[in-house]
Amino acid sequence: MSRNERTYPDEPAGPFPEPPVSFADREDRDVAVRPYEDADFEPLVEMYADFDPADRAQGIPPATESRIRDWLEVLLEGLNVVAWHGDRAVGHATLVPDEDAYELAIFVHQDYQRAGIGSELIRVLLGHGQANDVEKVWLTVERWNHAAVNLYESVGFETSGAESFEMEMALRL
Repeated sequence: MSRNERTYPDEPAGPFPEPPVSFADREDRDVAVRPYEDADFEPLVEMYADFDPADRAQGIPPATESRIRDWLEVLLEGLNVVAWHGDRAVGHATLVPDEDAYELAIFVHQDYQRAGIGSELIRVLLGHGQANDVEKVWLTVERWNHAAVNLYESVGFETSGAESFEMEMALRL
């Protein structure tokens, strides 16, 4: 599907909370989500270097540290929020500029999945996007990743296209 054919919902989603946000996850861990800062680069590299290969989707995050660093440099050109448990980066979400819209990507370290962090991370990222005049957001997800699809739908994403094993979803802020 070309970018020009991508459809977005008529009604905006939200409102969403702006960072910083602190909360207790389902494991009763104190988690803070805040906008990316330069000092967050090395903790993010560490998080991605420790990512379980089974949790990599569509070839990301990359598997080697040098590729992780190069990949992060591209992601960090957009809007980014990082989830922290103490001084450990445990999640990262980004809105990467793509012509007239932004592509969303979200990652939660395997030790912190299924604890509500992804839900809060995506909501705070979308709030950060709203505060920075982002209007259109899209993403791709593997169609069998029901947990991710449910998460995206819960914040207002709608299916805008489906090809082979991937679905494209879109949201208007």
